[in-house]
Amino acid sequence: MKIIKLKRWAAGSSVYIRIDLTTDPDLDLVLSSIDTLSWDKESGCYFALYTKGNLNRLFKYLVSEGWYVDYSEFKETNKIDLPPPRNPEEDHTDDKSHRTDMEDFMYWMHQMRYSKNTIKTYIGLLHVFFDFFREKIPTEINLRDIDRFNQEYILGNGYSRVFQNQLISALKLYYMRYHNKELDIMHLERPRKARKLPEVLSKEEVIDLLTAVRNLKHRFLLSLVYSCGLRIGEALNLRLTDLDTTRKFMHVRHAKGAKDRFIPLSDRTLEKLRDYLRTYRPKDYVFEGQDGGPYTQSSARQVLSRALAHTNITKHVTLHTLRHSYATHLLENGTDIRYIQELLGHCDPKTTMIYTHVSTSSLQKIRNPFDDLDL
Repeated sequence: MKIIKLKRWAAGSSVYIRIDLTTDPDLDLVLSSIDTLSWDKESGCYFALYTKGNLNRLFKYLVSEGWYVDYSEFKETNKIDLPPPRNPEEDHTDDKSHRTDMEDFMYWMHQMRYSKNTIKTYIGLLHVFFDFFREKIPTEINLRDIDRFNQEYILGNGYSRVFQNQLISALKLYYMRYHNKELDIMHLERPRKARKLPEVLSKEEVIDLLTAVRNLKHRFLLSLVYSCGLRIGEALNLRLTDLDTTRKFMHVRHAKGAKDRFIPLSDRTLEKLRDYLRTYRPKDYVFEGQDGGPYTQSSARQVLSRALAHTNITKHVTLHTLRHSYATHLLENGTDIRYIQELLGHCDPKTTMIYTHVSTSSLQKIRNPFDDLDL
């Protein structure tokens, strides 16, 4: 496993997070794509001002890219601002009750068929939240406490709207199951949504990206994500039994929101699929790792990163960008928005409508009055 060490770097009165560059080209590619980091030519390192928010964002991003992150030099610093830990030998009935509730809550979410990622995220957020209020038991927490957590922890550390929104969802679900008379969950307010438009590749950029991939398996993975508008989790969970090459359909099972859907397979996609299957002969999953089982998301992200390094694409591209590009290109080809909604598996048509703001085909038909000026 590849390791990145985050070093503590004091310069003047400021403290920085420092990452020394090695001869690994993959590391250089990953670090150069992180907006938080700056390059110091004299010292030959990447660096960022040390804040808990910057440290947390770096840690999460690097782990998502498949690296093991050694941040031991910052662990003591992180502990300074946290409330002192309780004595584990202390007989605290309420704490034991809370731990039992969390175990029961996890078991309940499993029974309700919440995804593993949702369970992991909610449990992690709730542990952080309740640890912040160690002086209280969950049934004593009120709206003022949540406002305090939002100001001191979320905003104070520069965490995102997504973090804040996921915490609200976790709290609402938790307190729906374990009623708290001090807290009216219906009045938990969510942060205002950022009205950001997704990044989209042109068809020419999609061609450049896919032709930059030499490995047949890797190229077909990216091609399938684009040609079927798949989420990366959906692509990696595909089994051979989900492919109906006779009817030219793919069955996407248990997608986001526990919804199934069928996606048509184009003739070009079927041709590439047959070439891939003849060459690699997977046994169960369409995309398998070296030791069997599904291909990992971190490996898929590395495939994309290496491909981008061999193109001139300067946009911020993720695997989900291919899905956005698929939807936008469908719209620009004249596909009805209702069919696009069904192909993407969106419940709310408002989610699909965002692509009407990204598509440029209609905007390009507008005649600019500047062109009518005789200058």
